[in-house]
Amino acid sequence: MKNIFFTPGPSALYFTVEQHIKDALKSDIPSISHRSKAYVKMHQETTEVLRELLQLPENFTVGFTSSATEVWDRMSENLIRNHSVHFVNGDFSKKFYTAVSAHEKNADGRIVEAGTHHDLQLAEINSEVELIGLAQNETSTGAAMPVEDINRLRAKYKDPLLVVDAVSSLPIPEFDFNNLDSLYFSVQKSFGLPAGLGVWTFNERCLEKAERLKAEGHYHDSYNSILKIAKMATKHQTTCTPNVLNIYLLGKVAKDMLTKGLDQIRQEAKYKSALLYNLFETHPKLNAFVSEKKFRSQTVGVAEVNGGSETLIQGLAKKGLNIGNGYGEFKNRHIRIASFPTHSKEQIEMLVDEINQLDF
Repeated sequence: MKNIFFTPGPSALYFTVEQHIKDALKSDIPSISHRSKAYVKMHQETTEVLRELLQLPENFTVGFTSSATEVWDRMSENLIRNHSVHFVNGDFSKKFYTAVSAHEKNADGRIVEAGTHHDLQLAEINSEVELIGLAQNETSTGAAMPVEDINRLRAKYKDPLLVVDAVSSLPIPEFDFNNLDSLYFSVQKSFGLPAGLGVWTFNERCLEKAERLKAEGHYHDSYNSILKIAKMATKHQTTCTPNVLNIYLLGKVAKDMLTKGLDQIRQEAKYKSALLYNLFETHPKLNAFVSEKKFRSQTVGVAEVNGGSETLIQGLAKKGLNIGNGYGEFKNRHIRIASFPTHSKEQIEMLVDEINQLDF
């Protein structure tokens, strides 16, 4: 029985990854030095195709970290002297807030109930705030922040650095990077790669802020500090030995996505999410956790299960269909279903049919 993973990360590998791994092994990619000409060429190819896929402006640097989680610490050390604001509506947006607090910064957590979202038009941010943290797609709850709301917030507050967690949504949202200062993600979700690589993009405003903090003695010069990442990126290299195989695979999958076409990928995302939310709204034992349609994620569908989720999850697993459990306080109460670019329309249709047939 072949397993299909609809878990929200790590998730199913992108359907071309198996062949790319075989090609990488034949080409000795996992063994090349990260200071070699072969690596530099590969690094450059990956960052260039990623720029094209994301429509990333030239004033943005593409850096690589061990994970998206690491980015929270690097931003705490390099981009915040005293004050930040974090819009929290679930466990992952909360983790960024608590990471900054752990660095003894004055982090202001604007917390709303899980499964809901902030009305950013009503947000009031004082002049001391240096950085605003947003989770565009809250993986723990399936609540998504509309890109137009982010754009309106930037129009209202131009001075603070605006940083966005897009870990489980890229490349579906159409971000306007002119309204962002940093966007970061990891590859084991929507990009369908093995876990172990974070991607941190940031513009010149971030570098200018880091330089000011360094001059003032408020900059932590870690092994992967932002200025070191930026310096090495100009040479198509990293500060330390990176996940070479995953960087190679990211470039290949990004190219595959471009070949397929982002318009098609986004249209499929709408269709697949519509199937899931229709299931949640029509099944007698399921309820969509995010009630307001405007805030529903297109890539991670979350539902409350009347009577608990364990029987449903186990029943699907026996059929080789693996879905996510609820996160944190919602464990065994929720299901979380990923509909990432690697999940075909037919796979989501099959999953919906199986859930409708199961007795749980």
